[in-house]
Amino acid sequence: MRALCLITVKPGKVDTVVQILKKKRKIVKQVMVVTGRADISVLLQGGIDDINNMVIDFKKIKDIVTTETLIEVEVNLGW
Repeated sequence: MRALCLITVKPGKVDTVVQILKKKRKIVKQVMVVTGRADISVLLQGGIDDINNMVIDFKKIKDIVTTETLIEVEVNLGW
């Protein structure tokens, strides 16, 4: 299962948070600084419990303000 976690951080703290996130190698596959409503996007890959625990762990990082997690789903459109 894959998920995309959109993270907003305190002003001026993007680099600090990116360095912390890059150390979390278990299910973090990619960390990207992005434009838009989020500051950082993290691609996660693992079981639903692993993803849930990682996002909970993200919330313990003091410079993170908000997270939004988008979980990939399979859709059968019947085509």
